[in-house]
Amino acid sequence: MPRIAHVVLDTQAGLRLHPPRERPRSHRGRARSHGGTDTGPTPYELLLSGLAACTAITLRMVGERKGWTLGDIHVDVELHKDETGADRIARTVSMTGALDPGQRAALAEIAEKTPVTKTIKAARENRHAVPSGLRRLHHVIGQAG
Repeated sequence: MPRIAHVVLDTQAGLRLHPPRERPRSHRGRARSHGGTDTGPTPYELLLSGLAACTAITLRMVGERKGWTLGDIHVDVELHKDETGADRIARTVSMTGALDPGQRAALAEIAEKTPVTKTIKAARENRHAVPSGLRRLHHVIGQAG
């Protein structure tokens, strides 16, 4: 399965995130191999960054509320295309805190219920539905050109 995008996010105590900054944050672009300038994250990297950030923030908030010491949180997210062309997102979360197996299981369950995770899953389940607002926007854009 070819990897389409890959994002790694590390966060220490608190809710401040430290995503890798290989390219300027204010630029967005496609890879040179796809005709772009490679000056910023691809749209897929932005999507995966949102998922990684939401995962880390949600787990940190839950850990603080429960009084658990999570330590550093490391979120690694990859997007692959399988043989049929279907998208597959793989997310690996690790924490340096001394957590027992029950706490780790609870956090793994919570990671599957973060707002961005739920949005991605819902979009996948409804991938053939087009909201009426989107049709109107498409229609207006089509008339403008």
